[in-house]
Amino acid sequence: MSLILVTGGVRSGKSRFAEELAQQASESVLYVATGEAWDGEMSARIERHRARRPASWGCVEVGGRLDESLPACSGYDVVLVDCLSTWVSNRLMSVSEEEWRSEAITREVLTDAQEWLAAVAAGSSPGQTVIAVTSEVGLGGVAMNRLGRWFADVLGDVNQMAARQADTVYAVLAGIPWRIKG
Repeated sequence: MSLILVTGGVRSGKSRFAEELAQQASESVLYVATGEAWDGEMSARIERHRARRPASWGCVEVGGRLDESLPACSGYDVVLVDCLSTWVSNRLMSVSEEEWRSEAITREVLTDAQEWLAAVAAGSSPGQTVIAVTSEVGLGGVAMNRLGRWFADVLGDVNQMAARQADTVYAVLAGIPWRIKG
């Protein structure tokens, strides 16, 4: 099983590029959606992503743990996870303000990411490709509030773990993909 990581800034074109990679690789694609409709804007964003995907693709929505999607992945040539940053965001947004920056919750999220990456590496489907999309937080300034700083710290760690394991990493800037690993 191979892992491709696609990173970039918000609205950089990383999801569209990842979808193109998946479509070029196979018609047998499972889309793992991590977005949750917290408000009307997020609902519209999710709808735009749905409308862009081929109707033939499978789809599974995950909430808490990424490895919840693993049973649905068998039988697909390509698994597209969109996206790790939204998954981390959802995990942290579900925490009360009193628990922000909790060491225990940080460890829990990082452990979940490590377990998912280990399962991807162990892969039950030889030849399967996993494409994971994530936002790059390392190019921006330091967030103005505790939640933003916690998000950047946790996502930065998740991104580094995924990039270390990935066979190929792309950075997408202004819709232009750059292969930076592999």
